[in-house]
Amino acid sequence: MADNNLSEGLSLLRQPNVGKMFIAYLTSYTGTAMAPIAMVFGVLELTGSAKDSAIVIAAPTIASIFVLLIGGALADRTSRQKIMVFADCLAMLSQFSMAALFLTGLATVPLLTGLMLVNGIAVALNIPAATGLIVQLGEKNQLQAINALLGSARSGAMAGGAALGGVLVALFGAGVTLMIDAVSFGVSAILILSLNPKSQTQPAKASVLEDLRLGWKEFTSHTWLWTIVLQFSLVVAAIEAVFGLIGPAVSRDYMSGATDWGFIAGSFGVGTIVGGAVAIKINVKYPMRFITVCVFFFSGIPLALAALLPVYWVVVTAFVAGVAGQIFAVIWYTTLQHKVPSHMLSRVSAYDHLGSIVLAPLGIVAAGFLYEAIGFRLTLYLAAITIILPTVAVLLVREVRVMTDSY
Repeated sequence: MADNNLSEGLSLLRQPNVGKMFIAYLTSYTGTAMAPIAMVFGVLELTGSAKDSAIVIAAPTIASIFVLLIGGALADRTSRQKIMVFADCLAMLSQFSMAALFLTGLATVPLLTGLMLVNGIAVALNIPAATGLIVQLGEKNQLQAINALLGSARSGAMAGGAALGGVLVALFGAGVTLMIDAVSFGVSAILILSLNPKSQTQPAKASVLEDLRLGWKEFTSHTWLWTIVLQFSLVVAAIEAVFGLIGPAVSRDYMSGATDWGFIAGSFGVGTIVGGAVAIKINVKYPMRFITVCVFFFSGIPLALAALLPVYWVVVTAFVAGVAGQIFAVIWYTTLQHKVPSHMLSRVSAYDHLGSIVLAPLGIVAAGFLYEAIGFRLTLYLAAITIILPTVAVLLVREVRVMTDSY
């Protein structure tokens, strides 16, 4: 499988490409972790409506759904590095604009929604390009360690950024928090532009539609791949509803507000750092079976919030979910990068991401309406069920259960 020695995995940070990408992730995701907290509490302060917050928070995912496949095709066909730089610059401009709206008192739900749509376009361009670019940063036997390191950078940033975001929103408001996020994207763009990756394998000349058709054919040829993506269309919808709206709303109404939610979200991030350290050296015989079992731990967060457990118990639950989530991500992306031909990787990862997020806007918007219609407790129980039942179903798929770690 991969080089499973922890110290040798960490030594990859001395390689310029991996080290710069690590810092780029650390920088941009610190700001990114602050943005949802700033946006949720900013809109709640602006209108007082969970439904309005749901619409704004769902906007980037809606935009991503329409752009992801084109983003994957462009990344395979052109330069993944340049696509990522452009996406970071686009996100930087969007975040600066939202910060200015809050700071000048001109923010409205339609304006914020439009700028969040732009954010979604940036995400849709960035994610498939990043998945493909990683294989150009090192050797095949280093991919698990590189994925774990970059995942830990992302997670560490999300942990610190979430806690910092809660404090900054409480002290200075949404505008200042979003301004810091904008700066982080600019720093990330500079770092990614300075990378010197291996040359990118170019696919045979074809139209965009043909590129997408071939990507779909490759995607659907792996049963383990499309079934888990189908599972995650529901799981991500539930998780996004909890982290994007219900959790912050519960913290506002029944806890101590943004600060409590910042520490809950931050503990999830700390868990993913620990999960990344474990994932550098973990070696499991049946990777898809193992990571599917990890998904059950995600349901602990909505269940803990529904029970209104003391905040420290919610923090512990979020930490455990973070560990499981990071192990899932590292093994998932490493398997994808080994099993899918490199010249099709961005397109296949676009289908992967699209399938995973396609129901997320519906989950967020539905959560906003359900929160006000049936209350937080039933809404959170529904979120937990939406995680548990599809995960049980995926474990019934033979290829998920028996696929080994041989590459």
